[in-house]
Amino acid sequence: MGIVYQINKGVGKPIEFRGLQGQYIAYLAVGLVVLLLLFTGLYLLGTPLVALLPLVMGLGAALFFGVFALSKRFGVHGLAKFMARRGIPVYLKFSSRRVFTGLRVLQGNKERQARR
Repeated sequence: MGIVYQINKGVGKPIEFRGLQGQYIAYLAVGLVVLLLLFTGLYLLGTPLVALLPLVMGLGAALFFGVFALSKRFGVHGLAKFMARRGIPVYLKFSSRRVFTGLRVLQGNKERQARR
């Protein structure tokens, strides 16, 4: 018999680069581009390199540590789930019962249409 080769072994797995998973790679890339633009803008405005380099290096280190911490804490999809959960209201307040009675009428209409 011939040798069986596995094709597309990585299908369904999240993208990973040096410990960063999924969207965190993009967050780091965008942050680095912003840092580059910040450095360029401040340099063109005449900021001395003695003050500029420690600032950019410090912000870059904070960016790296922050993105790696988010990746480690939340994983591939955890940050999106965390942000979505924060958007859910704690409770809903209605001043009338019309919302609920209207649901019953709509449910009855759907059941009648399904019987036909």
